[in-house]
Amino acid sequence: MSIHTPKIEKKVTLSTIAKMKGKEPIVMVTAYDALLAKLFDGEVEMILVGDSLNMSFLGKEDTLSATMDQMIYHTQAVCNGAKLPCIVFDMPFGSYTTAELAIANATRVYQETCAQAVKIEGGKEKADIVRALSDNGIAVIAHIGLMPQHVRSEGGYKVRGKDEADIKALVEDALELEAAGAAIILVEGVKAEAAKAVTEAVSVPTIGIGAGNVTDGQVLVWSDMFGFFEAFKPKFVKHYFDGAKAIREGIETYRNEVKAREFPDDEHSY
Repeated sequence: MSIHTPKIEKKVTLSTIAKMKGKEPIVMVTAYDALLAKLFDGEVEMILVGDSLNMSFLGKEDTLSATMDQMIYHTQAVCNGAKLPCIVFDMPFGSYTTAELAIANATRVYQETCAQAVKIEGGKEKADIVRALSDNGIAVIAHIGLMPQHVRSEGGYKVRGKDEADIKALVEDALELEAAGAAIILVEGVKAEAAKAVTEAVSVPTIGIGAGNVTDGQVLVWSDMFGFFEAFKPKFVKHYFDGAKAIREGIETYRNEVKAREFPDDEHSY
């Protein structure tokens, strides 16, 4: 049974999020523009400007061709629309291959947007980069489990944490990333048992997507959850609105009224 929760009225910071671990579930959603971000303002603690925009916004097959300029543009738009959530910038593929490159690109994010943190994909092999960013005053969300930027090298989207060895590896990744300074661990596409093990192992909050109901928070891609993205529907996505159907019905009505010269009528004319 759903409960009605009060709207968020104060600016959410990373300190706010840290205090929510184990106490109150964290709500996170993606957004790519000011219009939607404004609608989400006051409803969610966090907004991720995800490189998923490369698929849902640009129609690409994966996220890999997203660029820093693209991501900064969309993050600026989201920052203009939403004033209360903690906004996270998704570092695109190839933008953090070395510590020096990661610092340079993440510095741009802080200078050119209002994002409070950057998100990078990778396990313990990225600990040095997480540490370098953290040491330079840049907050990091570490993304483990199924990693969309690895889709080509791994031959598709594969669920993690199916056996004890992989669960142990995920926990080791999370612990090393936390030790390196990660403020949050995002866990994607893993069995609930693995997500639970990670959440219990670290002292920082965990955010899940396709990781069961055991993490400290949840994130979904807005175009997935509102039924606009139709190419495929991951198992973990719940449709909270049939957006594609509603838009098609609306545009059909508009077309019919224009063809029949029913719109604009007197009410909608000067």
